[in-house]
Amino acid sequence: VQLQASGGGLVQAGRSVTLSCVVSGVSLDYYAVAWFRQAPGKDRAGVLCISRFGETDDFGDSVQGRFTISRDAAKNTVYLQINSLNPEDTAVYYCAGRPYECIRPADFFDSWGQGTHVTVSS
Repeated sequence: VQLQASGGGLVQAGRSVTLSCVVSGVSLDYYAVAWFRQAPGKDRAGVLCISRFGETDDFGDSVQGRFTISRDAAKNTVYLQINSLNPEDTAVYYCAGRPYECIRPADFFDSWGQGTHVTVSS
């Protein structure tokens, strides 16, 4: 199984960004995918997860309703939309997967993408 994250870059505060995670080697019908992020100098934190049934789970990082996870089964791709970006959202965003369901903590996720950088300018 491989996960490929993309969509990051330099974004102005207040704008939106959509990150993509293309999954290969397994169908999303059998796979849960979560987004994590690691800000400079901070520990990795879970953001959102979506199960094989399309159920979403908030993994606890303070996203204040600005983050939305979704998926396109036909493209075997999971998305993370972030609205109203602020500089505190600057981080490397990783997607990770595991069979079937969203389970915490991150150690239960056995396949990880390489990460995509999001830098928010004020």
